[in-house]
Amino acid sequence: MEENISSKVTIKNVAKEAGVSFGTVSRVVNNDIHVKQETRTRVLKAMEKLGYVVNRQARSLAGGRTNTIGVLAPDLGTGYIGEVIRGIDAELALKHYDLMLFTTHRTAEKESKYVANLVTGIVDGLLLIVSRRPDEHISTLTRINFPFTLIDHQARGDDCPAVGATNWQGAYNATEYLIKLGHQRIGFITGWMDLRAAIDRLEGYKSALRTYHIPVEQKLIYEGQFFQPDGYAGASALIELEDRPTAIFASNDVMAMGAMDAVRNRGLRIPDDISIVGFDDIPQAEFVRPALTTVRQPLEKMGRVATQMLLDRLENPNKVPERIELPTELIVRNSTMPLVEKARSG
Repeated sequence: MEENISSKVTIKNVAKEAGVSFGTVSRVVNNDIHVKQETRTRVLKAMEKLGYVVNRQARSLAGGRTNTIGVLAPDLGTGYIGEVIRGIDAELALKHYDLMLFTTHRTAEKESKYVANLVTGIVDGLLLIVSRRPDEHISTLTRINFPFTLIDHQARGDDCPAVGATNWQGAYNATEYLIKLGHQRIGFITGWMDLRAAIDRLEGYKSALRTYHIPVEQKLIYEGQFFQPDGYAGASALIELEDRPTAIFASNDVMAMGAMDAVRNRGLRIPDDISIVGFDDIPQAEFVRPALTTVRQPLEKMGRVATQMLLDRLENPNKVPERIELPTELIVRNSTMPLVEKARSG
């Protein structure tokens, strides 16, 4: 009996119970900062007592906010995504927003479907992590003036709000580091090449080689898709070359870990026989053995900054979109060593 009553509770019932106006309850539901704390507490207690549940979609259709942000992520299988979402979640919690997470499994069609559904009013804004179809989404979202921010994907055009990292510079610095250790034959395992981040990392690698007058050899470049098996397959193929590389640079940490497995399975040692470098500095990178030398992206900060940017857009719809690149940093650990020492240890 009590369940049936609570399921029919309306915002007017809450207003009567709390002794406030309908508008005051509405402002509390929408997290209006101008409501006094004492009044807010009274309304929240009335909602709890009556079992009032916010109908987000009805609020949206009525022109209000859902106080929910949609997040589209390719998957949840890596520390990379987890760190970015940790930053998003922390920032949303500070502003009393909820997070609605969707995983696209790196499928462009599924991503497009989610975007189309979410802009109907289920959420107030969208955060898209390494989007597969950024240009298509940007066109749709911009046309209907729906707030969004891209994370780790620098799409074309300056009118796109995006937060990323210095992928080109990070890859250049890592490759230069290996060159200064004496490595001339450096294998590279790319990420998904329809992603801007993957392209920038490959170009950073090539630029460093050219700077030091080292030929760019296509046979030393293996195209992967950011998954651990790609790192294993890529390293296996590179090791089979007659003049195998003395170092392998993988375009993310999970592929670097796959590469490490491939090297060990062929009876070779890291870094004595082959140095390995990754990209991202996910939490696991410090704890594999040997600890992984990698390029650190400020993943949690990327999530926080992107969320701040999106929430700011919600409050200031006419604000000019920003494009922010956060700095990367080379983190040297035990998976790399100078080529001279390598020769001695052999």
